[in-house]
Amino acid sequence: MQSSKRTLLSLSVAGVIVLAACGENSESSSQAEWDSFSPEEFPDVFLAGEFEHIYEQTSNEFQENVPYDEFESLGKNFSREADTFELVTDIELNGLMEYQWMNRDGTKGIRSYFSEDYTIEGLRLMPLDFPSESEAAFTENTYRMPVNNDWVVFWGGTNELVNYHYPYENQRYAYDLVVKKDGNTFRGDPEDKESYHAFEKAVLAPASGKVVSVEDGIPDNTPQIETNEEAPLGNHVIIEHGHGEFSVIGHCRKNSLIVSEGDEVFPGDVLGLAGNSGNSSEPHIHFHVADGADWQEAKSLRIRFSDGEEPVRGEDVTGF
Repeated sequence: MQSSKRTLLSLSVAGVIVLAACGENSESSSQAEWDSFSPEEFPDVFLAGEFEHIYEQTSNEFQENVPYDEFESLGKNFSREADTFELVTDIELNGLMEYQWMNRDGTKGIRSYFSEDYTIEGLRLMPLDFPSESEAAFTENTYRMPVNNDWVVFWGGTNELVNYHYPYENQRYAYDLVVKKDGNTFRGDPEDKESYHAFEKAVLAPASGKVVSVEDGIPDNTPQIETNEEAPLGNHVIIEHGHGEFSVIGHCRKNSLIVSEGDEVFPGDVLGLAGNSGNSSEPHIHFHVADGADWQEAKSLRIRFSDGEEPVRGEDVTGF
């Protein structure tokens, strides 16, 4: 999981164009004077080819890392053959408003971060894959989110724009869940795990089943400073539910899990507490359903939720 407050520099990897930075308001690098446009107006300004206007509204740090000529070239290439971008979702997160748009045929996505005064702090232009053939098939069992009270989907959905797990078959339909209050996932020191609203919240069984794997001894990371790629799932529980389906719940707090292999669990049973172990940059819960107990080798399955909903990035969820 990546935090939207971290700085991302310009790069192009595997066909994904990333232009993002967090900083102060920009000062124009051109002689033109522009009126600020709102986030709602961004798609029209982008499709009109007003790249100088957009660049004028980006932050100083963005401009320091992304030269205008590069920005204009990338913008022109990406907007080619796109006649509209429709809003997919928006979310207030840690001082920024994030907006995500997709073109009509679902092959291109844009993610943009605006500050309160409409300064563009980050911009990501993403070619998107067509939906996978597996997306027509849902799990046989029904599940609930493994939480109680109100959480927010940080990553989740059926394309990479809303779900960074999507390119990876073993996590394609995974969810990352955080707790947000007043637009923020933390209050206080961002490097203190106890500052995060999700930290030590209860993690629950999403359906009835038998525990087949437990890991409880991995240290929690310092948020925003370190991650543990050697044990990507961190402290976790894997539950067998029948029909060849296994729920995978990760990033729990060290020494918080209260279940063992072989235990029978029922919907809503407490498994442990949310933490920041594994490949995690801030406290949250990872949840997906797989077609095998070895989650790294298994395929992620599209989850059939008991309420009939299928939430995506930015939406509120309550499991129990």
